[in-house]
This record gives sequence, structure tokens and C-alpha cells, in this order.
Amino acid sequence: MSIFQNLDITASALTAQRLRMDVVSSNMANVDTTRARFVNGQWEPYRRKLVVMEPRQEGFSTYLQAAMNGRASVGDGVQVAKIVEDQTPFKLVYDPSHPDADRNGYVRLPNVDPLKEMVDLMSATRSYEANVTVFNATKGMLMKALEIGK
Repeated sequence: MSIFQNLDITASALTAQRLRMDVVSSNMANVDTTRARFVNGQWEPYRRKLVVMEPRQEGFSTYLQAAMNGRASVGDGVQVAKIVEDQTPFKLVYDPSHPDADRNGYVRLPNVDPLKEMVDLMSATRSYEANVTVFNATKGMLMKALEIGK
């Protein structure tokens, strides 16, 4: 394991959590957007987006070779696999005066729940803060190791 691998792993987590916070911000900004895209001849509301993360790794063969050579492998961090749209149905609200109301007076609103978004944001923020703490602790240990050589 390289001396800087811990910093690289932590940096990957920081990048992934920052993207997660960006997606949550986008969801919150579009909580009332009733015209996000044109599908099948009609406007569709904004659809909530979710971040899917996965381990960042070289593959099974890399871990197998490391195990066969007697080296333990801890992984290589995290990466964003994709950003998917939440397929939860849109909210229907009765508002016949709304310009996007259908002939029955119902408006389709985005499937964004501000409460869920705030929970996701707090979770991403806490994870980001924890990884900053790990990064700073690693940096401190590396600085102390450099002082030993003086």
C-alpha cells in the first residue's frame, strides 16, 4: 500500500459526496418545476435524481493476485456509478387555475420531497466532514513522519 493511497481513497469519497450534495441541491431547486422536459407530446415535471455509488476497484483479478502474493488489499475508494431518476409517481394536486392543470384541474408536481432531500443532504454533509477529518489526520501523520527524519 502506497503512503499516499489513503489520501487518494479519502479524496475519492470527498468527490463523490460533493457530487451527491450537488444533486440534492438540484432536486431542491426544482421542487416546483412542472415543465422539465417534453415527452410524448406533453410537458413532464422534474424527476428527482439519485446518486448511485460503487467501490472503485481494479477488478477481481487484481485482488486475487494481491492475495496470492501475500499482500492485503483494502480497496481503492469510491466512485459514482451513475445518476438515476427516481421512478416514484408524480404528485397530483388539484389546482384548476394553474397553467399546467389538466382538463380535470389536476397538476402533476415533481416527485421531490424536501424532507427526504434534507436528510440526504445531512447524510452527505456528515460523510464529507468525516472524510475531511480522515484526510487531516493522515496529513498530520505524514508530517510527523517527516519530522522524525530531522
